[in-house]
Amino acid sequence: MALKNNTNTNIISSLCSIPTLFLSLTLLCILSFTLFFLFSNPQIQTQISLHSHHSINVYISDLPRSLNYGLLDTYWSSSVPDSRLPTHSQTHQPQPHLHQNLKFLPYPQNPLIKQYSIEYWIMADLITPQNLRSASFANRVFDLEQADVVFVPFFATLSAELQLGMAKGAFRKKVGNQDYERQREVLDFVTKTPAWNRSGGRDHVFVLTDPVAMWHVRAEIAPAILLVVDFGGWFRLDSKSSNGSSPDMIQHTQVSLLKDVIVPYTHLLPRLHLSEDQSRQTLLYFKGAKHRHRGGIVREKLWDLLVNEPGVIMEEGFPNSTGMEQSIRGMRTSEFCLHPAGDTPTSCRLFDAIQSLCIPVIVSDNIELPFEGMIDYSEFSVFVAVNDALRPNWLVGYLKSFSKEQKNKFRQNMALVQPIFEYDNGHPGGIGPINPDGAVNHIWKKVHQKLPMIKEAIVREKRKPPGVSVPLRCHCT
Repeated sequence: MALKNNTNTNIISSLCSIPTLFLSLTLLCILSFTLFFLFSNPQIQTQISLHSHHSINVYISDLPRSLNYGLLDTYWSSSVPDSRLPTHSQTHQPQPHLHQNLKFLPYPQNPLIKQYSIEYWIMADLITPQNLRSASFANRVFDLEQADVVFVPFFATLSAELQLGMAKGAFRKKVGNQDYERQREVLDFVTKTPAWNRSGGRDHVFVLTDPVAMWHVRAEIAPAILLVVDFGGWFRLDSKSSNGSSPDMIQHTQVSLLKDVIVPYTHLLPRLHLSEDQSRQTLLYFKGAKHRHRGGIVREKLWDLLVNEPGVIMEEGFPNSTGMEQSIRGMRTSEFCLHPAGDTPTSCRLFDAIQSLCIPVIVSDNIELPFEGMIDYSEFSVFVAVNDALRPNWLVGYLKSFSKEQKNKFRQNMALVQPIFEYDNGHPGGIGPINPDGAVNHIWKKVHQKLPMIKEAIVREKRKPPGVSVPLRCHCT
């Protein structure tokens, strides 16, 4: 190897010594030496690799701890039970004595809250010591001028859930609503910073996974990059233009696939590896509430159609609040798992099905899904139009038409994408290296894809004459 390197060096030196060579050849010679030096030096190769691995620079807004980890202190120090959970479900209630000496407390195990824990895992990755972050796609920077985006570290979902658990009746009010007070504190702080002023907030990232997170200030953060589980509850119909009959007429919008990112819920059921999969006797399984609002009317009709069908199990109840083992058994012994629309187009149930290798049957015409363009859901899910699903005897017959080979292929493909929907990195408080193929990195990759559009919007806003505003528009498809 040394002889070969010496030979290459001699050849290059000979070429460079010919006096008749033009300047361009001389430059080529210098470039050759440079590349030779760089790529023969392992230390430099490693540095190049680490630098190129970070693809988005993230600056963290300097919010007080009371608006993120301080909310966990509040949760775990509380002895007030969540009024929305059954009184006998004690395992999901705060237990203050368990976490007294921890610097970074765990996120609540209460399933109503845990499914929205994305804010916790993204924050934990960003504040992990830099020497442990070589697998992270986001590169934390401390100079605003180097930042592509500004992350706002407000645990908006936990803030909302604390209010809903303690005094749900005050949630939509402003007086006596601690969540509203925190929302205002965040906005009053962030909007006065140089970071916000340079972009009008368009390069700021908020995590709003609970459909009611930051409910009172949504119009003020509409220009920002919003991480949401779906767009349910964000659109307002223009009843005057559509006579209240068309869901396509939107009065205004605060969300768009152009700037925002759909993120997966935190799954509640443990992962089933393909090697552990066993026989599945049930054709179709569903566990959840029969009666829901808005889009949930489809669920009620499906329930009535399917509840007495052979090979179909329809169980009433919130998945995993009191029946974790029942949910695990139901999903792991069923070929297909039903995913109808509820209050919003999607739910945590979809990601529990994926982790259980139960083929999702998605009956939700307006659903938006995480990481589309990176993964193809049709390779491991079945999509059914609402009109077809509501035809008597149609859905069961359709699912029975899939061959054993097709279903096995679905599960094989599902096993490949299971890690993509995983947030938990297995470290206390989430402080530590993350899975490079996990959900946090995929979220930042999606944000990175939107940077050109975000930068264009910032430039367009700057050239507007005084007094001229940019209307909020959405061209989502």
